[in-house]
Amino acid sequence: MTDVLVSRAEDFDDIAALLALAFHGDLDPDVQALERPIFEPDRSLLVRDGGTAVAHASAFSRELAVPGADVPAAHVTMVAVAPTHRRRGLLTMLMRRQLRDVRDAGREPVAVLWASEGRIYPRFGYGSAAPRYVLSADTTGLRLPAPASTEGRLRLDRPDAYRDELARLYERVRAGRPGWSRRDERWWSYLLADLKAHRGGATERRVLLHEGADGPDGYALYRTKDSSTATGPQAEVQVGEVVAATPEAYTALWRLLLSVDLTRRLSFPIAALDEPLLRLVDEPRQLSPQLADALWVRVVDVPAALAARRYATDVDVVIEVTDELLENTGRWRLVGGRDGAQCTPTTAPAGLACDVRALGELYLGGANPYALAAAGRVQELIPDTLTTLTPAFTWHRTPSPMEVF
Repeated sequence: MTDVLVSRAEDFDDIAALLALAFHGDLDPDVQALERPIFEPDRSLLVRDGGTAVAHASAFSRELAVPGADVPAAHVTMVAVAPTHRRRGLLTMLMRRQLRDVRDAGREPVAVLWASEGRIYPRFGYGSAAPRYVLSADTTGLRLPAPASTEGRLRLDRPDAYRDELARLYERVRAGRPGWSRRDERWWSYLLADLKAHRGGATERRVLLHEGADGPDGYALYRTKDSSTATGPQAEVQVGEVVAATPEAYTALWRLLLSVDLTRRLSFPIAALDEPLLRLVDEPRQLSPQLADALWVRVVDVPAALAARRYATDVDVVIEVTDELLENTGRWRLVGGRDGAQCTPTTAPAGLACDVRALGELYLGGANPYALAAAGRVQELIPDTLTTLTPAFTWHRTPSPMEVF
């Protein structure tokens, strides 16, 4: 039972049954048919006991936007252990094997995931790198600024009618937003599929497309869920994603989303920490922003990862890294800026020391090194190192999650 097997395509049904058991769901043939094309069996690690699938972990091969660049990233997913086989070290065995496989392959300097529980993955070196706000708004009386004369036209339709426009817009905006994953044709097919099992009693998904003077420049995906009381209609707008290339498009999209007839509430579970909506509405308290974790980053190859991203200001620093699982422990000299970076091993004195988890939190530019230092997670070994490092590692946009994978 303790052997970890690389899955085959024919293992998918058994893996789906394990995931349904672990995450308290039911097997749905339509969901299985949707998920099968994105399953990567050669990246799937499986443990069986007497033929029964009892533990599993997999990854998707995608690119991730990081400050100033794209990097290949192992998108870790489908992690589960059967209730009958908990506390036997199976998860630890799978996570260690997976990280080793990613490192040995040499293609992906980082791994990313969404955590079912925040306490699980830090022990494998993952750091919370892109938190989110969960917005739950009372839209009654909530107002945005008056429409600008330059605002364009809004179209409302099914997403498939504008699939090419959505893909172009997403990729255009994604380039400047760390934390967004590249979507190829396979992923657009998966994400735009609209199974009833995924609706939770709400309507089918709709797309709201904004067209400016130069063509489409923003879209929103959303559903509505009907509800009413003795006092009248209380329906909810459930926003999935908002992608806008201009402030005018962004404002126009939200103006409609906040004022759909017969609705009184709006939910948006993946708002960025720098979400402009928080600065647009006349009473941001009504958005009820609740902080939650989202994307976790594990730096698998320290020099490759640090050299792959860009830096907001010039930086020349030696970082001493500790990594209990992979060969990243040591001192690394990072020299970089907006045009590129290099990271090489060195014996020079370190200006800063941290573990690989803290480095993961810093990697997308969202965490403040001073805050990590105040928490004892980063140690400044040479005075003023943090003063130099902090502006270099930040970026003009806060890292943001866009989809659960």
